[in-house]
This record gives sequence, structure tokens and C-alpha cells, in this order.
Amino acid sequence: MSNSAVQTKHTITVDKKNWWKNAVGYQIYPRSFKDSNHDGIGDLNGIREKLPYLKELGINFIWINPIYASPNVDNGYDISDYQAIHEDFGTMDDFQALLAEAHGLELKIIMDLVVNHTSDQHPWFLESKKSLDNPYRDYYHWADASKALPPNDWQSFFGGSTWTYDEMTKQSYFHVFAKEQPDLNWKNPKVRQEIYQMIRWWLDLGIDGFRIDAISHIQKEPWDFKITDNQWAPFMNVAGIDVYLKELNAIFNEYNVMTVGEASGVPHQEAADWTGDNGYFNMIFELEHCERIGEIGQQKGSIPHLKHSLNQWQTSLADNGWNALYLENHDTPRSVSVYGDDSPEAAKALATVLLLLKGTPFIYQGQEVGMTNYPFRTIEEINAADTIHFYQTLLTQGTLDTEALAIAVNWSRDHSRTPFQWENALHGGFSTTDPWLKVNENYRMINAAQRELESSSIFHHYQTLIQLRKQTDTLIHGKFELLLPEHPTIFGYTRTTETESWLVLVQLDRHQMTISLPASWDYSKWEEILTTARAMPLTQNMTLSDYEAHVYRKVSPTE
Repeated sequence: MSNSAVQTKHTITVDKKNWWKNAVGYQIYPRSFKDSNHDGIGDLNGIREKLPYLKELGINFIWINPIYASPNVDNGYDISDYQAIHEDFGTMDDFQALLAEAHGLELKIIMDLVVNHTSDQHPWFLESKKSLDNPYRDYYHWADASKALPPNDWQSFFGGSTWTYDEMTKQSYFHVFAKEQPDLNWKNPKVRQEIYQMIRWWLDLGIDGFRIDAISHIQKEPWDFKITDNQWAPFMNVAGIDVYLKELNAIFNEYNVMTVGEASGVPHQEAADWTGDNGYFNMIFELEHCERIGEIGQQKGSIPHLKHSLNQWQTSLADNGWNALYLENHDTPRSVSVYGDDSPEAAKALATVLLLLKGTPFIYQGQEVGMTNYPFRTIEEINAADTIHFYQTLLTQGTLDTEALAIAVNWSRDHSRTPFQWENALHGGFSTTDPWLKVNENYRMINAAQRELESSSIFHHYQTLIQLRKQTDTLIHGKFELLLPEHPTIFGYTRTTETESWLVLVQLDRHQMTISLPASWDYSKWEEILTTARAMPLTQNMTLSDYEAHVYRKVSPTE
């Protein structure tokens, strides 16, 4: 019972059009997944090599971060050619071979679609810069300005002004990210048609969908918009964005593909508009649950906020829409370090919470073996531009170097971008040469080879949860209800249909806690299906500690 799924013998409802509701996804950051040609950088053939590993884990589709041609100012999110593969990752032939082999294993491939901005090396922008009357000038946002006085005082996500002055044409161009990532002008129908043509090209190639990057930023307020409380308000979920999103949705509906939008700034109250029956995408990634607590430089994830936020999204999309579930990705630190104590127990506990919620779970590479945050010791070990900028800003403000480093790296994206730890070998088995980022020194203990061999491993717990989810209709379509909403560390919830109920109880802390469950329940009818600790019959008063997780099932109508 501790690590093997019970056959529930229920017929699973699989809607071929909405196949993604029954699926579990796996996110690959290709630069850090597996290096096949010994240059220190992960590549497409490295992903091909590890497809059997992913099949063994039990996932259904792979989301691959950008692999397009790019100067790599923002690790591929600055695209210079949408229909070419970056040479670091291989060739288009390599991609098509990966796609064919994945499909042969019944694994789908989801691409990253980055259409809020391009690289400043994209041919459109290079043309746009040439003159005020260039045909491509209006593909981007240009405004009159002087070098000393930008069109407004809006600040970019990466720090500094959203405007960069161009000496030759005496105007400034707009960018919500780095200056090397100019924003596309979605008001221009020619831009939209170019984008739509590119989207169809990839879909006709046979990919299975898109994760759409930064899509809530494509509409901007007028340049004279005055910021009040939210500094990102001028370019985050701005009124009128629906016109463009409906056009995108019409294209996606021509194909049987999955779409998930990265929708920062979209609150749970508006979730159904984005992902409901008449929404723009099948699901969206929300960012509300990622709150930090504690002193700067010592921040952790807030368990109460995590519970509260996930409950709001589960409730808002209970009857209309669908959740995209995640605890970590390429832009966040490792969840076992943020919400736990780097231990296998914490990793299993978090996996139990994530994989039994209602929605489509996304596992980030290495999460399934318990990879942790990296102990950065110098700024030279950092690659992420925003972390380096934050560090330098702290230094200019007079912060001591050691303190500035601790604060800047605390929430750095590079924690999740260190190379995958495949085995107890040089560079963790990721590469035979020095990798582009250092491998965490704990690869000797935390690696995929070891985890696959151990029946009590984090890897096997993920396998078990995935299998349990796939064979249980209630864990896919059943109603979600949060229990103990005010408890500081225990995450409890039920998943219910007319024929059965499931109960998930997880202690996200090492302290011993006793809880009381509803007196009206008939506890004799509950069977423990899965636990990460000792077997424990369900009773009204339960004592949990040390990140233990318990999953129970009751076969009967709910009371």
C-alpha cells in the first residue's frame, strides 16, 4: 500500500478531443536536460535518448522550452527565426526525428510559442530599425523620445525602462523584458497574419500544441497611461486583448491540439473567460500561488497562501474551464526547497498534493527525483540576466557583496536550470564536459539512476501517483473541496463523484500536528490506498508529522 497503486477497476472517461484532461505533462528545459554531443549544452538528441525514461515515468506529453534560433540573451525567449532550430540544440531533422520517436511511444510534443516579442536580431526588427518609413517599422512599438527622456516612466520586468533609444532614427522602441526583446505590435494586422502563418506551419508539421509565453502582455495601454498601484498594469491583461486571443483560438480550434497560456495578471475571478467553454485556451498557468514569505534573502513559499490560492483556482474552474497544475518550472526555484526541506519525504508529500488535484499536472525536469536548489557561492555561477541585474542594483545601493549575493540568488531562476542529475558520474551524467551551468554537488545522492532502482524512491512515488490518477475517473473529473483551510501546514482535500470519494491528507512540515475531521463521516468505509509513511486507518482525529502523505478512498455516495 505504501508505494503501489490499487487497481480501482473503473472505466475511465477519455474524450479524444479533450485528451489533455487525462494527461500528465513533463516540462523540459532543453539546455539542461541531456547533452548528446559533449559540448556542455543539452540538445534534441539528448531528449530523444531519454524518451524511454519519460515513458517509464508515465507522462503523456512533453513541453519543450524554446529551441528556436536565438542570440540567447534570455535563453531562447529572444527568437531570431521562428522556423529554425538553434544550432546548440541540433537541426530541424533532429526535431522531426524527436517528434516521430515520441509519437511512436505515444508521447505528445508541446512547443513554446513566444509571440509577445522577438529578438532584436530578428529580420523584422532589423528592417524596422532602418528608417521611420520602413514597411516593418510598425511591426514594433516606436515612439518619439530623446535619449534622456523616454516616452513614459514604465519599468520592464528585467529592471530599467521599458524603452530603448535608437540614435539613428531618434525614436525609442518598447520592450517589457530585456532591451534585446522588442515587443511586437499586435495592433498591426500584418504582424498577426505573420504570426498565424508561423503557428500553422508548426501545427502542420505535427506538433501537439503550444504553451503560449507571456501572452497576457500583448496588449498595451496608451503611452500616457498613469500607473497607480500596479507597475505592470500598462501591459498586463489590458482591456482589448480578447480580440487577439479570439483570433488565436480560432486557429487552434482547427487542430486537435492542447494550448496552455502563461497568463500572469489574470486573477482567478477571470479564469473562466480565459479557459472556459468559450475561453481562449484549454488551460492557463497562473502565478498567484507563488507567494514568498520571510526576510529578503531567506524567503520560502507560504503553505497557507499555496492552499488558499490553489483552492480559489480549483473553485473558480470547478464547472467551467480547466487548471494547469505546477509547483515549479524554469522560472522558479525548486519546490522541494521552497515548500520543503530538500528531503525525499518533502518531495513525495508535494507530489501527492500536486498530482491528485483537478487539472492537468506539469512535472518539471528533475522534480521527479527530488532535485534541489543550488548553493550559489559567487555571482559568476549565475546565468540569469534578471538575477545579475538585481545583484548589481543591490551593490549600487550599498549592500555588502555577500548579502547582495544571498538576496539576489535566493529566488533565482537558475536554481531550476542547473543540469539534470542522471547518475553518480562526472557532471551528474548530463555531459562529459563542463556544462553551461554547474551541476548541483548533491548529484551523487540525488540522481535518476538511483531513484529508478529504489522502490521507495521519489521517482517511484511519482509513477504510482500518475498510474493512480490515470485509472481513477474521480481523480480526473471529481469535485474538489479543500479541508482544514486555516491549518498552517496540513494540505487536505477531497475529490468526489456520485459513486466514490477520495481523501488526500498531507503534512507539509516536520512538526507533529493533530487534526479533527468531520464527525459526520463513517470512517469504517474509508480504505487507505497510498501512504508515504506508516499505514494509518482513517479516524476523526489524525496525527501527522514529517511530511507524511495519506490517500484514502470511500466507495459510496457522499454524505
